[in-house]
Amino acid sequence: MRWLWLALVIVIADQATKLWVANTFTYRETVEFIPYLQWTYVHNEGAAFSFLSDAGGWQRWFFAFIAFAISGVLLYWLKGISRHMLLQSVSFSLVLGGAIGNLIDRVYLGYVIDFIDFYIGNWHWPAFNIADSAICIGAVLLILDALKGESRHEEAKGKS
Repeated sequence: MRWLWLALVIVIADQATKLWVANTFTYRETVEFIPYLQWTYVHNEGAAFSFLSDAGGWQRWFFAFIAFAISGVLLYWLKGISRHMLLQSVSFSLVLGGAIGNLIDRVYLGYVIDFIDFYIGNWHWPAFNIADSAICIGAVLLILDALKGESRHEEAKGKS
């Protein structure tokens, strides 16, 4: 549980940037930041890549329930992780912070605020936010941890 501070930092950074975007830009406004990256204020009523965004409203509570359940599972896992399992602890904390950041939007607004727009020429990656970034980074770190086998090795080392 000593890594909960990281999840809290993600939630605060995510909510602060979304508040900044909502108070600074008009809906669908785009502002160039640097080449290949711009801010574009959009609402995402679905999941990743706007999956089920036009499903009629039921998806709001479905995705909120999933995020709440995943957050509970991650908290349970974080509680049981050996302090020697650094990569797994950081990964779970990143995913937890991202899930809670988007859960807050979904419950209070009915959609998630997205604004980071990466593009090359006319091709645009779907807009995303800090919470989405944390979830993706956490997932990649979990995959790397699984491939390296570090958690099992560190857990065995911690028990000796």
